Amino acid sequence: MKRRPRPRRSDRDSVRARVLAEWRGAGEPLDLNRNMVTAAEVLEGILEKLSLQEGIDEGSLREAWGEVAGEFIAKQTEPVSLRDGVLNLKVLQPAMRFHLEQSRGEMLQRLQRHLGKDKIREVRLTIG
Repeated sequence: MKRRPRPRRSDRDSVRARVLAEWRGAGEPLDLNRNMVTAAEVLEGILEKLSLQEGIDEGSLREAWGEVAGEFIAKQTEPVSLRDGVLNLKVLQPAMRFHLEQSRGEMLQRLQRHLGKDKIREVRLTIG
């Protein structure tokens, strides 16, 4: 009877590793980052599904208002919300509200030039 050559140690180790991997039901370690998405990607998908992606973010709105209104008026007012093309501004003093009321049309035109006519169609003022 002829003797089979004994497998080398490295061959035994690789066979052992394959058997253990099959027995455990796992091969290569899982890539934990493969299916990861950021919160921004999830929100972008939600906004896209709801058709809200075309809106204006708060930072852009505040920046645009500061440029359109000027430093003095921007300190006296604050953009509160923008919904359905209606910009709501909170005004600190009744006298400033009266002044803005008188120049509302011009202010609206400047905002529309800056942000786009389709974004803002009306400006409402409240004292706060």
